[in-house]
This record gives sequence, C-alpha cells and structure tokens, in this order.
Amino acid sequence: MTNYTLQPDLTLEKKLNLTDQLKYEIESKKPIEGDLWKTVEEKLLIEWTYNSNAIEGSTLTLGETMFFLKNGLTVEGKPLKDFIDARNHAEAIEFLYDVVKKKREISTSLIKEFNAFLLSGIKSTPAIDNNGNKTDKKATPGDYKLLPNHVLQSDGRIHKYVEPVHVASEMEYLCNWIKENIDNIHPVIVASVAHYNMVRIHPFDDGNGRGARILMNLILIEKGFPPAIIKNENRRKYIEALSEADKGNLNKFTEFIADACIDTQKSVLENL
Repeated sequence: MTNYTLQPDLTLEKKLNLTDQLKYEIESKKPIEGDLWKTVEEKLLIEWTYNSNAIEGSTLTLGETMFFLKNGLTVEGKPLKDFIDARNHAEAIEFLYDVVKKKREISTSLIKEFNAFLLSGIKSTPAIDNNGNKTDKKATPGDYKLLPNHVLQSDGRIHKYVEPVHVASEMEYLCNWIKENIDNIHPVIVASVAHYNMVRIHPFDDGNGRGARILMNLILIEKGFPPAIIKNENRRKYIEALSEADKGNLNKFTEFIADACIDTQKSVLENL
C-alpha cells in the first residue's frame, strides 16, 4: 500500500543518524543516580500530555497541566473536560510504560484499550450532522466508529477519513505492518508511518490524534528512544506535514517526527 511506502533521502538519513547518535549519548549516561531519571520521565509525561491535548484544543497551560497532575486541583475558569483529558492522557502514558515493561504486542485490541483510557469519563464527543451542523454524540470509548468522520481543512475542503466498514481491516493491516517492520526499519520511520496511517484511518469517534501520537511513541519507547513530543507551537507545521503525507509524500512527515524526536532527546540530555 502506498500509504506505507517511504524512500529515505539524504536529508532524512541525516536526521535518523542524529537520533541514533543522541540515543547512544543518553544511554551512555545510564545508570543515572538517584531519582533523576524518574524526574525526567515525569517531566516528559507532563509536557507530552500538555502538548498533545493543546493540539486538540485544550485550554490548559503547561503550568496548569503540571499543577493539576501533581496536586489533583483544578483551576477556576477552565472547562472540566480539559482536566479530564489531562488525567486520562497521563494515565494512558502510565499504561503505555506498563505495556512496554510487559512486552505486550501492538494489536488492534491494545489500540482500543488506549482509546478507552483517553475517553474515560467523557459522556459525548463533538460531531457534525448530515447538514454540516455541529452536534454531540454519545461517546463510545474503545469502540470503532459506526458513522463516517471528516474534517474541514484550512483551504475550505472537506477531508474524509476511511469509511467505518473498512476500519477493522485497515487497522489489522496497520498492526501487522508494524509487527513485520519494527525490527527491520529505523524506529522513527516505523513510528511515523504508523502515526500517519492511524490519523488517515481515524478509527474512533474521538481521541484519534492523541491515540496516533501514543502509538507512535509506544514504538519509539519500545526501541529505546524517548517520546517524540510534538509541540503545540508547531501545530501548523504538523498539520501541513500530515497534509503532505496525504499527497503521498511520507518523507516530509517522517522528517517532522525525527525533528520532534531530536528536540526531546536534546532536552533529556540537558536535564541529565
């Protein structure tokens, strides 16, 4: 399938080599004294949760996200859903580390479990009816969509995702592709291609973007990399890179993810 085909060029190769080099530098500093590594992981969890939710429209700041996750206290004037999303995302990351520890295989049922974490306690999800009007529909955590979903792009066009009838087979193909390639292709490529295809399929009513970033980082963390945290400030570039992938150019998107991975790696090295 063309959605999974990528031919690395010189620019991408250089970025992939840098991620390998930085990975080696981080590993060379281990074992790390005291609780420093645990503190670094906590910092990454907070930054990942803040940025991933902000990309989807959360109004919480980084400071508010950290205050809530550390103290369990909400901030006045902010929607309750934003705090539920922050709690759910943090719990999904903790579940991710447990998945890595137990060496669980990436599967459609595991991806559904992540979606159930992300939508826990959410009563309804935003939708658009047949007339193009905004509406709400009952949330179905961990279940594939039953109705088509689509998004209005910045150029005014409506982008349609994979039809519900094809979701199960497409997700099965995605998981099989990951299993076949995770040990043979550079982890950043596998993670990027998996991320893009989950967004392309959009298998759930809600939580697809956050779920795709979790799937991507599950692959990276399994292979010894830190998570590639896509920052909210780079949201426009992120959407543009996804749009390029829709046109068949997966290199640009993989370069974008490699840059995000490099940023996280440099941040980890600074903290160490």
